Amino acid sequence: MGRPVAPRRARPDPPTAPVAGRAGTAPVRDGRVGRHGSDGGSGAEDEADGSAEAAEERAPTLLEQMGGVTGVISSAVPVIVFVVVQAIFHALVASIIAAVVSAVAVAVYRLVRGEKLQPAFSGLFGVAVCAFIAWRTGQAKGFFLLGIWTSLLYGGVFLISMIVRWPLVGTLWHLVNGDGQGWRRSAYLRRGYDIATLAWVVVFGARFVVQRWLYDSAYADTWLGWVRLAMGVPLAVLAAAVTVWAIRRATAEAKAEEEAAQGDAAPA
Repeated sequence: MGRPVAPRRARPDPPTAPVAGRAGTAPVRDGRVGRHGSDGGSGAEDEADGSAEAAEERAPTLLEQMGGVTGVISSAVPVIVFVVVQAIFHALVASIIAAVVSAVAVAVYRLVRGEKLQPAFSGLFGVAVCAFIAWRTGQAKGFFLLGIWTSLLYGGVFLISMIVRWPLVGTLWHLVNGDGQGWRRSAYLRRGYDIATLAWVVVFGARFVVQRWLYDSAYADTWLGWVRLAMGVPLAVLAAAVTVWAIRRATAEAKAEEEAAQGDAAPA
């Protein structure tokens, strides 16, 4: 009989070393590839993170820069206070003080709430200028003189922008949002922004014509303040509604035109 042969000892498997996978994947360990990027669900997470970052980097809209709807409404508070106090007491100094105090109160209120202060301080500065004009002229109607001529200035600027084919609503909207001015290549968008800009021209023009006539009339002390309030926020809301309608309609038409053009070019 031959010599018994000792069984051979099994060699241990070598330790598995990390193997670099494709670019964008996790290292390979123990025969398993970690999912990352395009190989798994993390891609959706990265895309969501990118969307969140894009939302954070989005420039504020024009309405947001004005302090939102509350900022627009609060800007009318000092005018309301001035008109009411003047109608009740017929005392110019008391009306001026009440308007300035209300403007300061609005600024403090926005400061406490942590809201944007630029609209509040801009409104406070405007009220201070109006109060100074009223004090210098010695007449309550002087409080509205700055707003009358500001309406003429704004209306003229909006009208000129339409004449030179750069409607101000579209120019400002895309400038604030960082979208560029490529919208001018679309006839639908140009027409929509023309309609929106024209709405503001009508509002500013109506304010100037009516209030300037009242300023020189015998009804200035009685009706000018109330007419100023009636032609303030209500007309601004109406013009804003026309603006939203015109832009949405023009955007939908431009998008339909672009999709139709892409569909015609696809078979070719």
